[in-house]
Amino acid sequence: MKDAGEQIGQSNKLSDAIRDVKNALADRDDVVIDMREAHRMRLDLLAADLAPIFAEVPDDMDNFDFAVSSGLQPRLWIDAVSHVAMGRDRRTYRFVKDTRTGRVVLAESTDRKPVAESVTRYVAERIVERQKMMEGGAEPAVSGVNGAGVLGAEPPSRATGWRRSLSAIIYGLGLVAAGALVGLAVSLVLFWDRIVAMIVSLRP
Repeated sequence: MKDAGEQIGQSNKLSDAIRDVKNALADRDDVVIDMREAHRMRLDLLAADLAPIFAEVPDDMDNFDFAVSSGLQPRLWIDAVSHVAMGRDRRTYRFVKDTRTGRVVLAESTDRKPVAESVTRYVAERIVERQKMMEGGAEPAVSGVNGAGVLGAEPPSRATGWRRSLSAIIYGLGLVAAGALVGLAVSLVLFWDRIVAMIVSLRP
């Protein structure tokens, strides 16, 4: 059996090892926290540079976020699919967009200015795309201001709809009639002998 002195010595070694592990974890957590704070500080600077651009976005466009998120890797979100994050070197700004085929890097630089310009361009493109969609959706209403074009187009559309419905009904009746004829022909073939015998038996 181990004496008390050996047990105490091993216990001290284990406690020392546990203390060393805790210290290492604390140091690593400090490094992670420092990295996170450094990332967030740089992203806050970029967000400050872009604040005038964000302020010019129309109020009715709610698809942009423009917020720095917390977490292990802070990100400056532009919208639901694009954001700016810091690279592993803590100095490189990386503007990325998630697409159906994967993540695409739109801009990457250690300087905030080119990244801010790329974000500005991206925001402008989204605004123009939305304007085009709204204009496309408003075209029928604009063309209907005269009234004659829209009203004159309604009767042909209704007539065409009636013709299609009538054609569908006739086609369905034709299929039913064809099916009946085919069934009758098959019945005649199958029961021809009985039919002939019945005819013969009915003769005087």
